[in-house]
Amino acid sequence: MGVIRGERSVEIEAPVERCYEIAADIENAVDWQGSLKDVEVLERDGQRRPVLVETESDAKVKSVRARLRFSYEPPTVIRWDQERGDAKSLHGSWTFQRLGEGRTRATYALESAPGRILGMLLRGPAEAKVRDFLVGGAAEGLKRKAEGG
Repeated sequence: MGVIRGERSVEIEAPVERCYEIAADIENAVDWQGSLKDVEVLERDGQRRPVLVETESDAKVKSVRARLRFSYEPPTVIRWDQERGDAKSLHGSWTFQRLGEGRTRATYALESAPGRILGMLLRGPAEAKVRDFLVGGAAEGLKRKAEGG
Protein backbone atom coordinates (compact mmCIF):
# COMPACT_ATOMS: atom_id res chain seq x y z
CA MET A 1 0.00 0.00 0.00
CA GLY A 2 1.35 3.39 -0.97
CA VAL A 3 0.78 6.79 0.49
CA ILE A 4 -2.73 8.07 1.15
CA ARG A 5 -3.16 11.79 0.51
CA GLY A 6 -6.18 13.96 0.98
CA GLU A 7 -7.05 17.62 1.16
CA ARG A 8 -10.29 19.51 1.74
CA SER A 9 -10.88 23.26 1.62
CA VAL A 10 -13.91 25.06 2.97
CA GLU A 11 -14.94 28.70 2.95
CA ILE A 12 -15.88 29.88 6.41
CA GLU A 13 -17.90 32.92 7.43
CA ALA A 14 -15.42 33.86 10.16
CA PRO A 15 -12.09 35.75 10.33
CA VAL A 16 -8.83 33.87 9.84
CA GLU A 17 -7.81 34.52 13.46
CA ARG A 18 -10.93 32.74 14.79
CA CYS A 19 -10.39 29.74 12.49
CA TYR A 20 -6.74 29.51 13.48
CA GLU A 21 -7.57 29.81 17.19
CA ILE A 22 -10.07 26.92 16.99
CA ALA A 23 -7.69 24.66 15.04
CA ALA A 24 -4.77 25.48 17.38
CA ASP A 25 -6.83 24.45 20.43
CA ILE A 26 -5.72 20.86 19.87
CA GLU A 27 -6.96 19.45 23.17
CA ASN A 28 -10.56 20.54 22.45
CA ALA A 29 -10.60 19.39 18.80
CA VAL A 30 -12.39 16.21 19.91
CA ASP A 31 -15.52 18.38 20.30
CA TRP A 32 -15.73 19.27 16.59
CA GLN A 33 -13.38 17.01 14.61
CA GLY A 34 -15.44 13.92 13.84
CA SER A 35 -12.69 11.31 13.54
CA LEU A 36 -10.78 12.39 16.65
CA LYS A 37 -11.65 10.29 19.71
CA ASP A 38 -9.04 11.32 22.29
CA VAL A 39 -6.23 13.87 22.76
CA GLU A 40 -3.62 13.93 25.50
CA VAL A 41 -1.14 16.82 25.58
CA LEU A 42 2.33 15.56 26.55
CA GLU A 43 4.36 18.75 26.03
CA ARG A 44 3.72 22.49 25.56
CA ASP A 45 5.84 25.30 24.15
CA GLY A 46 6.65 28.61 25.87
CA GLN A 47 3.29 30.01 24.75
CA ARG A 48 1.44 27.04 26.34
CA ARG A 49 0.48 25.60 22.93
CA PRO A 50 0.44 21.81 22.60
CA VAL A 51 3.55 20.66 20.72
CA LEU A 52 3.58 16.93 21.51
CA VAL A 53 0.24 15.16 21.60
CA GLU A 54 -1.03 11.56 21.81
CA THR A 55 -4.17 11.07 19.74
CA GLU A 56 -6.65 8.31 19.02
CA SER A 57 -8.64 8.59 15.81
CA ASP A 58 -11.44 6.60 14.25
CA ALA A 59 -10.09 5.56 10.86
CA LYS A 60 -13.35 3.70 10.08
CA VAL A 61 -11.62 0.32 9.80
CA LYS A 62 -9.71 0.62 13.08
CA SER A 63 -8.88 3.06 15.89
CA VAL A 64 -5.47 4.54 15.19
CA ARG A 65 -3.07 5.96 17.79
CA ALA A 66 -0.38 8.51 17.00
CA ARG A 67 2.12 10.71 18.81
CA LEU A 68 2.19 13.98 16.88
CA ARG A 69 4.62 16.92 17.01
CA PHE A 70 2.97 20.28 16.16
CA SER A 71 4.42 23.54 14.84
CA TYR A 72 2.65 26.88 14.50
CA GLU A 73 2.85 29.88 12.16
CA PRO A 74 0.06 32.16 13.46
CA PRO A 75 -2.41 32.90 12.02
CA THR A 76 -1.98 30.99 8.76
CA VAL A 77 -0.44 27.53 9.29
CA ILE A 78 -0.45 24.64 11.76
CA ARG A 79 1.56 21.52 10.89
CA TRP A 80 2.06 18.14 12.52
CA ASP A 81 4.22 15.08 11.99
CA GLN A 82 3.90 11.68 13.59
CA GLU A 83 6.80 10.73 15.84
CA ARG A 84 5.38 7.25 16.40
CA GLY A 85 2.08 5.48 15.99
CA ASP A 86 0.06 2.86 14.20
CA ALA A 87 0.71 4.28 10.73
CA LYS A 88 4.16 4.10 9.16
CA SER A 89 4.08 7.89 8.73
CA LEU A 90 1.58 10.70 9.12
CA HIS A 91 1.89 14.38 8.19
CA GLY A 92 -0.82 17.00 8.23
CA SER A 93 -1.58 20.69 8.16
CA TRP A 94 -4.15 23.42 8.40
CA THR A 95 -3.65 26.48 6.20
CA PHE A 96 -5.79 29.60 6.45
CA GLN A 97 -6.26 32.24 3.76
CA ARG A 98 -8.04 35.58 4.20
CA LEU A 99 -10.82 35.98 1.66
CA GLY A 100 -11.87 39.47 2.80
CA GLU A 101 -15.03 40.65 4.54
CA GLY A 102 -14.30 38.43 7.56
CA ARG A 103 -14.22 35.22 5.51
CA THR A 104 -11.55 32.50 5.49
CA ARG A 105 -10.55 29.58 3.28
CA ALA A 106 -9.37 26.76 5.55
CA THR A 107 -7.56 23.80 4.03
CA TYR A 108 -6.96 20.56 5.91
CA ALA A 109 -4.35 18.27 4.37
CA LEU A 110 -3.27 14.81 5.44
CA GLU A 111 -0.64 12.42 4.07
CA SER A 112 -0.09 8.98 5.53
CA ALA A 113 1.79 5.81 4.73
CA PRO A 114 -0.45 3.38 6.61
CA GLY A 115 2.08 0.56 6.78
CA ARG A 116 1.45 -3.12 6.17
CA ILE A 117 -1.22 -3.89 8.79
CA LEU A 118 -3.37 -0.79 8.23
CA GLY A 119 -2.71 -1.02 4.50
CA MET A 120 -4.30 -4.47 4.40
CA LEU A 121 -7.49 -2.97 5.90
CA LEU A 122 -7.52 -0.02 3.50
CA ARG A 123 -7.78 -1.72 0.14
CA GLY A 124 -9.96 -0.58 -2.76
CA PRO A 125 -13.02 1.56 -1.98
CA ALA A 126 -12.25 1.56 1.76
CA GLU A 127 -9.23 3.79 1.15
CA ALA A 128 -11.32 6.56 -0.46
CA LYS A 129 -14.01 6.33 2.22
CA VAL A 130 -11.46 6.60 5.04
CA ARG A 131 -9.66 9.51 3.34
CA ASP A 132 -12.93 11.40 2.79
CA PHE A 133 -14.05 10.72 6.38
CA LEU A 134 -10.79 11.93 7.93
CA VAL A 135 -10.20 14.97 5.74
CA GLY A 136 -13.81 16.03 5.17
CA GLY A 137 -14.83 15.62 8.79
CA ALA A 138 -12.08 17.93 10.00
CA ALA A 139 -12.77 20.68 7.45
CA GLU A 140 -16.56 20.59 7.87
CA GLY A 141 -16.22 20.39 11.65
CA LEU A 142 -14.05 23.51 11.75
CA LYS A 143 -16.54 25.35 9.54
CA ARG A 144 -19.46 24.47 11.86
CA LYS A 145 -17.49 25.43 14.99
CA ALA A 146 -16.17 28.73 13.57
CA GLU A 147 -19.58 29.77 12.25
CA GLY A 148 -21.09 29.23 15.68
CA GLY A 149 -22.63 25.79 15.21
